[in-house]
Amino acid sequence: MKKLIVIIAILSIAFVNAQAYEGKGDNKFQVGANFQNNASGLNVSYDFGVGENISLGLTSTYALGIDDKLDADFGDRFDIKARFNANLGNVVNIDENFDIYPGLNFGLKNFGGHLGMRYFFSDGFGIFTEFNTPIAKYNSDTLTPAEKIHNQFTINLGATFNL
Repeated sequence: MKKLIVIIAILSIAFVNAQAYEGKGDNKFQVGANFQNNASGLNVSYDFGVGENISLGLTSTYALGIDDKLDADFGDRFDIKARFNANLGNVVNIDENFDIYPGLNFGLKNFGGHLGMRYFFSDGFGIFTEFNTPIAKYNSDTLTPAEKIHNQFTINLGATFNL
């Protein structure tokens, strides 16, 4: 019983010290799953704080679970984007461990927007989710089923780390 109380106390201290976004110089790495219509895959991203509420970064997704009938090659499966985030955790002030970040991204497939949320359980580890949608697709003609990968509403879920 004493060991359990000590473990809970240590974890409570770790939770109190967590901070979702620290401002200029902040470094975040995220890895998780990507879910979309007709595909699922791996998503990784990196964000660097350039101001109190602004971060810039890169995100990349590779679609793995694709039906063979879509005939998707590497170019259809892969996407990389530069991104801008407005980190609003300290503005909405829900919890210092929580960050919400709307943003814009510019990638190989489209220009789009995203809404993300992070929650940190400790100084270095948390969970995240992001909702992404294209605003302007580069191919304005009718997209093939393979070209629709990364050109539709997607959801990312996974782990986030402070670097």
